[in-house]
Amino acid sequence: MSLHNVARFADLREDRGTRVEIGSLKIVLLRAGERVYAYQGECPHAQAPLDEGVVCNGRLICPWHKAMFTVEDGKVCEPPALNGLTRYPVKVIDGDVQVDDQPLAPIEVARPADSRCFVIVGAGAAGTAAAAALREQGFAGRLVLIDRETNPGYDRTVLSKYVLAGEMSPQETPPLLDESLYNEQKIERVKGEVIRLDVAAKRVSLADGHTFDYDAALLASGGEPRPLSVNGAHLHNILALRSREDAERILQTAKPGARVVIVGASFIGLESASALRRHGLEVSVVAHHETPFSTLFGERIGLAILSLHEDNGVVFHTSTQPRAFEGQEHVEAVLLENGQRLPADLVLIGIGVSPVTDLLEGVELDDNGGLPVNEGMRAAPGLWAAGDIVSFVLHGVPTRIEHWRLAQQQARIAAQNMLGGETRYADVPFFWTYHFDKTFEMLGHADRWDRIVFEGNPEQYAFIALLCTGEQVEAIVACEYSRQMALLAERMKQPLLREEALQIIRRIAAQEG
Repeated sequence: MSLHNVARFADLREDRGTRVEIGSLKIVLLRAGERVYAYQGECPHAQAPLDEGVVCNGRLICPWHKAMFTVEDGKVCEPPALNGLTRYPVKVIDGDVQVDDQPLAPIEVARPADSRCFVIVGAGAAGTAAAAALREQGFAGRLVLIDRETNPGYDRTVLSKYVLAGEMSPQETPPLLDESLYNEQKIERVKGEVIRLDVAAKRVSLADGHTFDYDAALLASGGEPRPLSVNGAHLHNILALRSREDAERILQTAKPGARVVIVGASFIGLESASALRRHGLEVSVVAHHETPFSTLFGERIGLAILSLHEDNGVVFHTSTQPRAFEGQEHVEAVLLENGQRLPADLVLIGIGVSPVTDLLEGVELDDNGGLPVNEGMRAAPGLWAAGDIVSFVLHGVPTRIEHWRLAQQQARIAAQNMLGGETRYADVPFFWTYHFDKTFEMLGHADRWDRIVFEGNPEQYAFIALLCTGEQVEAIVACEYSRQMALLAERMKQPLLREEALQIIRRIAAQEG
């Protein structure tokens, strides 16, 4: 063991990590009472500096995307990270904290022999998270992961944020798991199109004739972009963004100076507008509503995001929609219902997705094609579900939310219950959206509220906003308040009142100085 003096014990805080370095090795120290733990200094999901997060209820919370890890052993307990933290030996000698630069061996989970077969349909955020969680929790049976794409699951969130901006190539899109882990964890990746999932027979059928009989299955088939059914919709260069291949097709036309019309002011639509504008394109957005995201964030924040786009050259055409697309083989213009004609080299459709549930046989769907599940993500005997397709109970109300991290949360719960657990969803929905180098975060989910309390200024893109019903905080929106949002991600698992939320926000702001 080669120990290095890295800090004084008395200087360590218990509410956050302390960053230290041994050469080029970045480490975060965590203090819990008289004990000290040493872990890798960056989150395994997107390399966020973990010392900028917080420690709460025995968990280290990532500042960027709110992955959570247990302080005592570094295990992942909330996504989007799918792996635990690398741990380093640490000792406290005469008040000095000393760390070895060689990591401890991972703790092996006992895996008793298991003859069962679990099948996961879909290898996106939810499917891959479930596969990782099943092995992490000791499942030793056969594990089949069926995917329509050839390559392993990858982080789709970067497509509209960075790939379309030219800041990352489609091939650089980060994988959700290192490819070597599929072999190490004996996760069978099967490329194929599922055409039927027979709930009664517990059988999955592929288009190529292969079938898989299962003991438990997880459906994580995701959503398909909604098409726009108007004249000319068949023309080339009218595209949607859902996959790495979609991004490649968009980038073939999205050269600096080209004209793009984005239909829909959804998150993917406006993230793409930001990215393509940064890439040097002329960008127009066609939207039903005058203020983007106002039903989710409130009018003031929506107007601030609208101004951010307009200040960066995005042109909005609101309260209208496409009537037709013009062109010979390739799209040349978009005709709007208000009579305007927008020249276009490329059209990007971003009007939402529809759940891929038509492959199900023997289970009833809700009115919009979503799959109802209970609080443990179970849809039917032997069948669980997670992600965009799921209609789940949130605050007593059936809800379908198309968020990346939520899909992974649901998948981890489903994995535990596939193994016989009785875990229920008691987490806090979180998502982030990225526009012109500004990240907006949201915790919770509010269908309605009667007041919004602001700290900071949305117009200057440095604020935190409490969406409240009376004194009860329903949801929180923020920009540049990442440490507060990290702490609130854990605190909001219990009812939170406005005054306590403000105390937390102001206390951390004071500590930041």
